[in-house]
Amino acid sequence: MRPTFYRIIKKKSVEEFKPDPYIATVLNCAFWVFYGLPFVRPHSILVLTINSIGLGFEFVYLAIFYIYATNKGRKKVVLYLVIEVIFFAAVALITLLVVHGTTKRSLVVGVLCDIFNVMMYVSPLTVMAKVIKTKSVEYMPFWLSLTNFLNGLCWTTYALIQPFDIYVLISNSIGAVSGLVQLILYAYYCSCGKGEKNDGGQSGYDTKPHTEVQLSTTSNGRVAVQGV
Repeated sequence: MRPTFYRIIKKKSVEEFKPDPYIATVLNCAFWVFYGLPFVRPHSILVLTINSIGLGFEFVYLAIFYIYATNKGRKKVVLYLVIEVIFFAAVALITLLVVHGTTKRSLVVGVLCDIFNVMMYVSPLTVMAKVIKTKSVEYMPFWLSLTNFLNGLCWTTYALIQPFDIYVLISNSIGAVSGLVQLILYAYYCSCGKGEKNDGGQSGYDTKPHTEVQLSTTSNGRVAVQGV
């Protein structure tokens, strides 16, 4: 389990941690699970199983957050999950009832998966401007960047192995590149002696040092196995 949730359980409070990345990852994993089903994308058992496990972990994280959140925080989690369920159900029904054939279905679902996957992969890049401006990697967690890179690299390799999967390849190759860019930036400022890490670095980005932490996750199973 992530250090973030050990801290939440220990303090019995979510403090300033945000559930948004985990809520987003639930939808991302759900679409990859749907994508991996035989009647959407045949012979994608690895995509199906890994993202199913990732989906389970994300629900555990959200359950912990829900238990220790304020009433406002709980309402936010429930509201967003309901919206995601409705959206996912609508896409699944339309795909199964209107779109016929695995080729067309994998196209529709694959494009949606890529959109959500790319959004999650590049989201850490939003902190790069702050890193460059402050000349410090205090707000850029090394382990998250490394996981992004390795995760994208592994799934890019998988996509190139027969059967070739263009949808897994597109988003995860972008993820590998974005992770590499983050690592290069991190290495540059650390080598200059200007980098500085903090305790929140391994679980997400801090919007305020030690008080407000913005969590981020990648897809494809990191730490707790996330979706592709």
